[in-house]
Amino acid sequence: MLLEGIETLLALSQEKTMSRVGSQLYISQSAVSKRIALLEKKLGKKLIVPDGRHVRLTSAANELIASIGPTFQELQGRIYEQYDLQDQTIIKLDCSETLVAGYLCKMMGEHFKCDAAIRISTHHTPRIVERVQSGKATIGFCAGHLPAQHGLKVISLWQEPFVLISQAPLLQLPKQVLTNDLSNPANRNQFDMLSQLKIEALMEMDSYSAAAQLALGGIAAALVPLSVVKTLKIEAKYCFSFESLKPLSRPINICLRPNSYQNERVKRLIAAIVDVVPTTV
Repeated sequence: MLLEGIETLLALSQEKTMSRVGSQLYISQSAVSKRIALLEKKLGKKLIVPDGRHVRLTSAANELIASIGPTFQELQGRIYEQYDLQDQTIIKLDCSETLVAGYLCKMMGEHFKCDAAIRISTHHTPRIVERVQSGKATIGFCAGHLPAQHGLKVISLWQEPFVLISQAPLLQLPKQVLTNDLSNPANRNQFDMLSQLKIEALMEMDSYSAAAQLALGGIAAALVPLSVVKTLKIEAKYCFSFESLKPLSRPINICLRPNSYQNERVKRLIAAIVDVVPTTV
């Protein structure tokens, strides 16, 4: 019961609401509340307080997560490694949303013909890494920089370039741009580069596609990766590149627990992904 409570608290720190945690863990909202209450009773500490429609973690909860969170994820991962991936065992592939749209759609249609026991879900890169560490995902297909000391096997595929999308012609770098969420650690290099160039993030979206569409609507230029340009079939007349932005790119990586790479089905899926990711512009 103690481990269930810790797992629930970790999920609550990510999802912020009891209902979302219940959906993630496949339990009822009342079961989520019961797990947290039992954990509080066991530890003798208040861990959550109501905050409108959400819940807020107490300082005691944050200290607990910082102390045992990484260890708990590693324990879950080691338990996961004891399972044998048979022919019909579900392989969970966690991906960045833009990578699904940009690279996987056609490829997965073909791959499903020979292996249909695969399930795809989309998350931001830090969340993908956490899920692979804990064994909740078999493979992570990530865009952006990975967190330090993740302990996973990483297959580096490409440094994907960025493009400025603008309805109006750009003769020089704009002063303001639409970006993806720069508070996401995976996007830290974008924040650093824009700061160096004295470019302000006018709006931060949770979707590159949304930023690109707003740019085409005339709000402001948007900084988006090349795969988004291709997915949305944005015409070349709306795409602009500048020499000072060429150093800016986002790493495309596959990550997984080292033992998972011993499985032949996992190897075949990774090989199929590698084949559809470009190596040059």
